[in-house]
Amino acid sequence: SVGSRALTLKQAVIIAAIFEFIGAFFAGDAVTDTVRKGILVVDFDNQALVDAISADLMYGFIAAMMAAAVWLTIATRYGLPVSTTHSIIGGIIGVGLVMEVQHETSLIDWEVVEKVALSWIASPVMGGLFAFFTFWVIRETILDTTDPEARARWMAPILAIPTFFVLGLALQFKALKGFFAKAQDNGWIEDKYDWLPVKEDGSWNPMMDDAWFPINSLILAGMISIVAAVILAYILRNYDFKGEKEGFHGVERIFVWLQVIAAAYVAFAHGANDRSNAIGPMAAVYQVLSNDGQLGAVADVPTWLVLLGSVGIAIGVVTWGWRVMETIGRKITDITPTRGFAATFGAATTVLIFSMPFLAVPVSTTHTLVGGVVGVGLAGGAKAVDFRVFGKIIASWLASLPAAGFGSIVIYVAVGSQPINML
Repeated sequence: SVGSRALTLKQAVIIAAIFEFIGAFFAGDAVTDTVRKGILVVDFDNQALVDAISADLMYGFIAAMMAAAVWLTIATRYGLPVSTTHSIIGGIIGVGLVMEVQHETSLIDWEVVEKVALSWIASPVMGGLFAFFTFWVIRETILDTTDPEARARWMAPILAIPTFFVLGLALQFKALKGFFAKAQDNGWIEDKYDWLPVKEDGSWNPMMDDAWFPINSLILAGMISIVAAVILAYILRNYDFKGEKEGFHGVERIFVWLQVIAAAYVAFAHGANDRSNAIGPMAAVYQVLSNDGQLGAVADVPTWLVLLGSVGIAIGVVTWGWRVMETIGRKITDITPTRGFAATFGAATTVLIFSMPFLAVPVSTTHTLVGGVVGVGLAGGAKAVDFRVFGKIIASWLASLPAAGFGSIVIYVAVGSQPINML
């Protein structure tokens, strides 16, 4: 939105901070898995192992969070859009390797790590392809016509239907998983699995006979998309450009509406996702400290910790978030509202697909959005993309896991609960 000038930098920072906070505080999971993202596999039925490893895991999670924080601070200082998810995972892998030596047991699930590595390639590539195709449709049906503004007024409500359908589903499956659990606990809905694409036992593997795709979520997303299209059609029919130039400028003004809404969704979903990444390990630490040194498979997240993480995310956006906004919005390629909408829609569609149970790959919203921006840039030719900047971004992505992993090892060795014998 900043690169396309749909919003000023100040407006974008304020909107991002608000929606990141709302997503983090209201849509994050109320209960979190203590061994984040399934990277570490701990047999919680083996009480002897739990007794031996709980304190070390607590120190390990502290080390992982500190290492990830240092790496994210360095990357953000230079405007590099790295993934919080992958940084936390890298930190956990680092301490996991050390604890495997300590306790002479296998802890790291390398299949999950392979999924994470796959997402480095798959999510930005798919985000780029969806963004490229979306902008191609806009160009063919609107921009390359004899009266692009009139065509945009007619086509924008039609494009709003798939846009809001995707955003509606992605919002439910990606950002509101924790909300549905809270709604069930409070009696607002009978069964959260009527709204999420999961099996009855709550797992996310549909390769079983009792898997289904929830009709409730489809109906809700469909209703949202139709209502949004009708409202947008009414607004555009009565929209006055107030003396602005028509033609392409009018088209871009029309797409500002869709782009800002899509960008607000991305901020909301990012806040909900990143709160779990940041607070999950901290919730495990709190559980060990408040539960006689015992770590469980899941941990309740106290409200004060939710607030702490949510405020922290918002502060991060307000202080240094502009650096990453500058990189994504202005340095990779020139962005207009139509291109910005295509990039954001491509990212949202990709996140939705990878959230589906037949994949369930932990993708980074940041990586996917960068892929979308590159995709719309390539729609204007290879010369439209600054591959020097994109190359630096790729290098920072590749460095995230080893940088956070090495940092967590160093910190863990320094603060670990037991002397570490690497021999």
